[in-house]
Amino acid sequence: MSTEQEKQQTKDQVMGQLEQVIDPELGVDIVNLGLVYEIKLDDENNVTVVMTLTAMGCPLAGEIHRSVKEALSELTEIGDIGEVEVDIVWNPPWSKSMMSRYAKIALGVHES
Repeated sequence: MSTEQEKQQTKDQVMGQLEQVIDPELGVDIVNLGLVYEIKLDDENNVTVVMTLTAMGCPLAGEIHRSVKEALSELTEIGDIGEVEVDIVWNPPWSKSMMSRYAKIALGVHES
């Protein structure tokens, strides 16, 4: 059983790896786009990435799903995490306001 501090470190590691997953349409990573809503860890360090996509019916959903699992495979191989699940949700709906300052600058989105 992990302590809360160890769990938070693992979640931070997972988020760091997810910054390598680039949305193919926008060219910015899914973390800075605000697509990752939550990282869930169970007692065996299995990870569930709760995330959304920029639009329902996104034609690249399968590619992003694969990229998330691939990005986390390194942590799985070294034993930091167990199995990885990707849970795509639509609530709350994604909006540009969820993007980090970096993503807004990279995409030329102006603060309103």
